Amino acid sequence: MDTLSRMTTVGVIGLGVMGLAMAQNLSRSGFTVYGYDIDAKRKKLFKQANGSVCRSVQELAGYVDVLITSLPSAQALMTVCGLLAESQVRKLTVIETSTLQIKEKIAAKRLLIPAQMVMLDCPLSGTGSQAKTKDLVVYGSGQIAAFKKVRLVLQGFSRNQFYLGAFGNGMKLKMIANYLVAVHNAATAEALVLAERANLDLELVLAAIGDSAGQSKMWQIRGPRMVTADYSPMMSMHLWQKDMGIISQFVADSGAPSPVFDQARALYDLAYQAGYGDSDSSVIHRILKSMPHASFKATSED
Repeated sequence: MDTLSRMTTVGVIGLGVMGLAMAQNLSRSGFTVYGYDIDAKRKKLFKQANGSVCRSVQELAGYVDVLITSLPSAQALMTVCGLLAESQVRKLTVIETSTLQIKEKIAAKRLLIPAQMVMLDCPLSGTGSQAKTKDLVVYGSGQIAAFKKVRLVLQGFSRNQFYLGAFGNGMKLKMIANYLVAVHNAATAEALVLAERANLDLELVLAAIGDSAGQSKMWQIRGPRMVTADYSPMMSMHLWQKDMGIISQFVADSGAPSPVFDQARALYDLAYQAGYGDSDSSVIHRILKSMPHASFKATSED
């Protein structure tokens, strides 16, 4: 029996929308899955989905062959890695899927060295609803041997997996992907407001543009939600603003021009400041609908 076929027990730390969906898809793919979250409600949802809930990070580490982290902040990742390092477990592979700054992931990775654990930087492209249907893409980076070792695990919750080389390259591509998501989401919202003010049938617009060169994944996923004014969170503006900050820093460090992204980000900022932190990022559609003609100008003086 080879290494891949023996690796059948997976742990998921962080059972939010993405983590819970990954855990459920891994279970459906034949893996035994253990989960942990500090939120009792998330643990309950995992248990209701027939997952095995652990009482601590250390307990979970003792049961699994490979571990996935899906966490909301750098502090959460540092805490988890500190607990892993203090455990008696050795030589685990940690698949880190969170959207965080590269320097934060490197700091967490270093905490695992004494325990001989290997961390892979494997952020994900896809929304929470895509995660539920296994429609995720993995941007993997780090040790190539470790990536090959966990390939079947990655295939258990995603439709495609890319290996991008040195640790941190996964996050670089993730930031570029989210850069485009930010722009395409804003363009979708703006185009639908234009279509409405042009007195077009919005359902027909969705179908016709969806079959044209102008369509995008955001048009497909968030366009219908905008038309029905469904701004319930696939990804809340609280988390989206965190991601926007990470991308903006990445752009600034790279020295690349970003006029289109800057314009889009100013619109997200406006929605967030208007109190829509708990809404989905598609809520910028509501902001645009409320605006009179040509009333929005991006301000990027900071």
